[in-house]
Amino acid sequence: MSEQFLSLEGKVAVVTGSARGIGRAIAEVFAQRGANVVIVDRNGEMAAATAQEISAKSGREFSSFSVDVGDSASVKTMIDQVLAKHERIDILVNNAGTTRDNLIMRMDEADWDLVLNVNLKGVFNCSKAVVRPMMKQRYGRIVNISSVSGLAGQAGQANYSSSKAGVVGLTKALARELGSRQITVNAVAPGFIPTELTKDLPAELKETSLNGIPLGRWGTPEEIAYAVAFLASDEAAYITGHVLSVDGGMVMM
Repeated sequence: MSEQFLSLEGKVAVVTGSARGIGRAIAEVFAQRGANVVIVDRNGEMAAATAQEISAKSGREFSSFSVDVGDSASVKTMIDQVLAKHERIDILVNNAGTTRDNLIMRMDEADWDLVLNVNLKGVFNCSKAVVRPMMKQRYGRIVNISSVSGLAGQAGQANYSSSKAGVVGLTKALARELGSRQITVNAVAPGFIPTELTKDLPAELKETSLNGIPLGRWGTPEEIAYAVAFLASDEAAYITGHVLSVDGGMVMM
């Protein structure tokens, strides 16, 4: 395993929003490649169940935490406990996210605040919490999950698009701040992926979306996970401040 291409053998990886969907796929791929994965999700029961299932598949025990990434104190407590157990954190994947879609004229301020708090402030909270230990060990990989909506915008998603565009800016700022300590910070921008966040999209939007995707299909959570695993690996050591679109060619920039 240690000589495997794109191996994550022995790395300690914290993955937020990893009880289901893209986050779970990332956790599973990381575990397959030898990482010690920490499952973090707001739904503690689901996080524990996911950790147990991945542990059963891999034959290694993984831990889980119930955390609201928008709450800095909760994030810090979780990171402190991970460090107490593993003594280091090599990889952070900021995947936790939520949506509250609506046209801006109908969007409640509370829905704006919630989406920005989880999708953008959550990335800030988790990144800030891991930066000091990563700087001390002079090694780290931070991978943030943005979205094509953050690159091109999406009608009815003013809050979500703004939050994911903010993730892009934060990624680039942190890449400049942390590069001298050999900490890379990159983002992955998924296109249309079948998850809990996309299952309630109107059927018309789902159908018309295919017309704008050169590959003619939606992606899978595993295809996002493979891209994240690459950016988290040692093979990607000279890549930082980059936004990798995994969208079938939907947004070309």
